[in-house]
Amino acid sequence: MRQPARSAEPYVPPDAGLDDLRAAAHGCRGCDLYRNATQAVVSAGPVDARVVLVGEQPGDVEDRRGEPFVGPAGGLLARALAQVGIPPDQVYLTNAVKHFKFHTHGSSKRRLHDTPKRTEILACRPWLRAEFGLLRPAGVVALGATAAQALAGPSFRVTRHRGELMDWPDVAENSVEFPRTDPPARFLATVHPSSVLRADDRHAAFAEFVADLAVLARALPPG
Repeated sequence: MRQPARSAEPYVPPDAGLDDLRAAAHGCRGCDLYRNATQAVVSAGPVDARVVLVGEQPGDVEDRRGEPFVGPAGGLLARALAQVGIPPDQVYLTNAVKHFKFHTHGSSKRRLHDTPKRTEILACRPWLRAEFGLLRPAGVVALGATAAQALAGPSFRVTRHRGELMDWPDVAENSVEFPRTDPPARFLATVHPSSVLRADDRHAAFAEFVADLAVLARALPPG
């Protein structure tokens, strides 16, 4: 007999503010990723942020510190945002999956990233939906394939739509799950900053990443 799909829904407090969501996430048992992770890593940034950036999941450093995008990829992201003129106090950072998924190899204690399964992304979506219920951004950025598919559906391909501006959440197959803003937020998908760090030509990869973010920055209304 097929087991019912697991979900974080029972752990998301109704009508909660951001601080309540961040606190409640530590008790989430909506999937099994909590078993090995140090802690849940929910988000950072103000509720009135103009730009929301969604990554895949916390990494090793984020898992230990309990904050999103504080490792090497986060440092690169901060530099890119500064180059396109998006101030850090106007940015909200979060991930599609709130616990670090990893494996170790042999006797090594180094924790190596694993890509979340679709079932884990879906299980964690109630947290993301609750966050967007509080946020009213002018722009939404998906950082990497996992984030893009969490926001826009499993058929979305970053390789096909990278750097393309769209209306949010009309782009999403699951758009009924996400609140609408008036006017609609602009949506853009690009690579995850960690992929820039792994690139053979890191300088060129960083320039392309900055160019993608600049497309959104130019489309933001003054403010």
